[in-house]
Amino acid sequence: MVFLFTLGIHQTVIYGTLLEPLLIANINENMLAYANHHTIPHIMNVAFVPTFGMIGGSGSTIVLLIVTFLFSKNKASKSIAKLGLAPGIFNINEPVIFGYPVVYNMALMIPFVALPAIGIAIAYAATALGFMSKCVVYIPWTTPPLVNAYLATAGDFRAVIVQLIIIAIGVLLYLPFVKINDKIMEKQMEQSNEEA
Repeated sequence: MVFLFTLGIHQTVIYGTLLEPLLIANINENMLAYANHHTIPHIMNVAFVPTFGMIGGSGSTIVLLIVTFLFSKNKASKSIAKLGLAPGIFNINEPVIFGYPVVYNMALMIPFVALPAIGIAIAYAATALGFMSKCVVYIPWTTPPLVNAYLATAGDFRAVIVQLIIIAIGVLLYLPFVKINDKIMEKQMEQSNEEA
């Protein structure tokens, strides 16, 4: 579903209609089981997916911002990253998606689409293996990263560790593509200067 955002289509329109009702039902069953001290039935739910698959919003763009601040040499990208940081902390990433841009940006499509799937797979494995607790709290989607992992699992600090691992892997994944994007933007700037 995240792929649609790279084409300028807000995936929430589709995700919210098709998948979210099932994930809401799952978190409701988890909350009921947790309240009654029963076995928690579902790993995948409406708190799990954004907490581990959309860190900082769709495409886990908080990771893109981290990579931009640490490694990008492009002034325009850094300016957009500064503007996108405050909303990005609360999982609002439209300034980055449309300002960086991620939309129609071939250099950034791969990590933008791949990292959410990788994050969900890592967190699913960590939960299935018993490394961290299942999500049992329906948290607002705007809850900042790290805090959301802790709250969604009812205070399991190991979920924060899993989220940090996903972020670290995301930095490694985004890094080469941000460098490619920097080179493309540099060439475009040179061409526009030559034309002027």
